[in-house]
Amino acid sequence: MNVLADKSLKFGVRIYKLCKYLDEKKEFIISKQILRCGTSIGANIHEAIHAESELDYIHKYAIAINSDAEELMRLLVTSLKTMKSKINIKRKKE
Repeated sequence: MNVLADKSLKFGVRIYKLCKYLDEKKEFIISKQILRCGTSIGANIHEAIHAESELDYIHKYAIAINSDAEELMRLLVTSLKTMKSKINIKRKKE
């Protein structure tokens, strides 16, 4: 397996674990979006490895890059929401 495919597989496993945690916190909507997008990265990289042509190879990697950008945005939103929740909890205690 190539390095990128291996890393994308490990990323997909981490995303799966994150989504299980988010589901426990009742964050179902963002959890499903993160799971779909996060696993799409690896799926497209694996498809690129078995591309039918050079153009198909480039296209699959381009889709993976776009999925990565989407995933980054969703992870940032989740992170900011979590930070905001923690700040609000601290304010309530004070």
